[in-house]
Amino acid sequence: MQWTDINDIAIELLEAHPDVDPLAINFVDLRNWVLALPDFDDDPKHSGEKILEAIQAAWIEELD
Repeated sequence: MQWTDINDIAIELLEAHPDVDPLAINFVDLRNWVLALPDFDDDPKHSGEKILEAIQAAWIEELD
């Protein structure tokens, strides 16, 4: 999984952290959680605020 797999990342985060409100997590923790996903294998340096915002938004959407 790569940083651009935003929806897949959001689904995996939802499954890994079902009790977490994605609006309450800071981007440092979000980035670390993405890096810790078992299927994630992209370069950690390729993350940025825009990607993390998109992942957060997709995670929120998955909750609905």
